[in-house]
Amino acid sequence: MTAPRILPVLYGRFSPRRFNRDHQLTEADIESLLEAARWAPSAGNSQPWAFLVRRRGDTGHSELVDHLAPSSRPWVPDASALVVNLAHHEVDDSGMQYSEFADYDLGQAVAHMTLQAHSMGLACRQFRAFDLEGLHDALHVAPGWRILTMTAIGTADTGDTPTRHRRSIADLRTAGRAHPA
Repeated sequence: MTAPRILPVLYGRFSPRRFNRDHQLTEADIESLLEAARWAPSAGNSQPWAFLVRRRGDTGHSELVDHLAPSSRPWVPDASALVVNLAHHEVDDSGMQYSEFADYDLGQAVAHMTLQAHSMGLACRQFRAFDLEGLHDALHVAPGWRILTMTAIGTADTGDTPTRHRRSIADLRTAGRAHPA
């Protein structure tokens, strides 16, 4: 298959099924990843995202691992770092909406972080296979904020380059409509 006419960082990115347990992220690596997320676009420049980063071996990492679902336990703990992705939904606990686009904007920031990681020779895998309520309580998430997903970051284990399948552009243009033209 010929590579599509898109940036190599986009085409080459993949979500590993296994991470190299020997790899360690430096504090400079984490700063670069967060800097990339910081520059993501957001509605009204609200920047409604936050990231709780825990490197493997650091305080708090095992707390994240303790809340993993059985389906993610075989591969997540080997990642060099786990990132809890939070969206700012409400102004404190007032019930007033902070940003109706918070989830979308968080997704943009995570995508920026993911592409930065790939450009650094790292790989990311976003997932939601964890005890959301338990993790929310354990991390004492501030009022108005919600955990949406986590991202495992590290280097892919040798030989873990899965075959990627993507929907066709024709399907992207017609899906979601009751009566496609």
